[in-house]
Amino acid sequence: MTKLAKELTLYGLIMVAIGSSIGSGIFVTPSQIAAQVPSSGMIIAVWILGGLVSLTGALTFGELGSLFPKAGGIYVFLKEAYGGLLGFLYGWAYLLIITSGSIAVLSLAFSYYLSFFIPMGQSGKIVTSIIAIITVTTLNIFRAKFGEIFSNIFTGLKLFGILVIIGVGLFYGSSSFSFNNLQLGFSSGVTISGFGVALVSVLFSYGGWQHASFLAAETKNPSRNVPVAMITGSLIVIAIYILTNISYMLLLPVEKIESSQKIAAEAITTVLPSGAMLVAGIITISTLGTIGIYTLSAPRIYYAMAEDGLFFKKIADVHPKFRTPINAIIVQSVWSIILLLFWGTFEDLITYTVSIEWIFFTLAAAGIFIFRKRMKDTVRSYKTTGYPITPLIFICINIWFVLNIMMHKPLHAAVGLTFLAIGVPFYFFFKRRRKADEMDTIPNE
Repeated sequence: MTKLAKELTLYGLIMVAIGSSIGSGIFVTPSQIAAQVPSSGMIIAVWILGGLVSLTGALTFGELGSLFPKAGGIYVFLKEAYGGLLGFLYGWAYLLIITSGSIAVLSLAFSYYLSFFIPMGQSGKIVTSIIAIITVTTLNIFRAKFGEIFSNIFTGLKLFGILVIIGVGLFYGSSSFSFNNLQLGFSSGVTISGFGVALVSVLFSYGGWQHASFLAAETKNPSRNVPVAMITGSLIVIAIYILTNISYMLLLPVEKIESSQKIAAEAITTVLPSGAMLVAGIITISTLGTIGIYTLSAPRIYYAMAEDGLFFKKIADVHPKFRTPINAIIVQSVWSIILLLFWGTFEDLITYTVSIEWIFFTLAAAGIFIFRKRMKDTVRSYKTTGYPITPLIFICINIWFVLNIMMHKPLHAAVGLTFLAIGVPFYFFFKRRRKADEMDTIPNE
């Protein structure tokens, strides 16, 4: 049986962790956050707090990744800790909505910003979005290494573009913002409730470093490299996000940031007349790069599910020459295109269900306590720094995050949980079929 090729490097995995976190959020969410916390000091504080939460997650999942260096990442953690049902539901949500929906959204954003350079109508944008998905799908089918190279190039370009924004702010910014007069405390219109709402947006922006864990089966020395990639990627993203926000505030006053619809473009335009085009180019590169990473990483979850007999058998097929999970990649991309074509029908469903990923984050992180007891004698390449405080911080913030969504957006929670419930009978269908297949392989006496 053909196995996945182990050819991904530590550098490539770090770029996956960074590139899957930085999409278009840093170019959009700062104005939404400033609307909730219109204070320079509190804006920086909420980004620092969100970054620390992200880091506690990466540190926690680092140990889980060292224990289970297999394809699928969080799917494997959930399955090993709680059984197949939770792992299946995670993969179910990831394929049908979370990743495929994200690819549809990002491809639309890609074609929208590309139209700043190549004028096109709505139908042209749809066609361009589909071409983008097909292109990265083809690259990732041929070899995982090609997907890694694509990720390295586009994440590198993305980081370079963001560093230009940071550099412009740090060297040419003339706003009244300074570290000496940071407005700290719940003043200047800042409330505890507003800070909490802002933190929700920040946590969404930080998500993505976990994609490195999905690729463990194709990574060299995964027990070491997967934890290092997630932690390093998380630290770099924290630094990038904080510096970018400081740059925005050096170029624009907080009041202007709060009312801005295109914060990055407006900030850069204060110094560079062509700043809007520069930002459009950065977002174009950023969205395409993230599509490529999602096409590389997430199909490994469905591949792992199929290998465990919890999905269609053909999804576990590995191309004999390219040694990639070809059917898993194709299924995700085809479904992403379908979501794209019927965007008006699925848009609300994607919005309502994407937050359920945090339920799985919480459960997976809690698994570290189970494995510390169940596998206490197992040698670990990495142990969570600050255990048990580190995972407890991540778990407690996640619980607050999920409860916050349930209280303030009950429809989102209800639709998301209903969607998960629909997946339960499918799990038992695949489980029964696996049992039947196992019975068929037992030789008759």
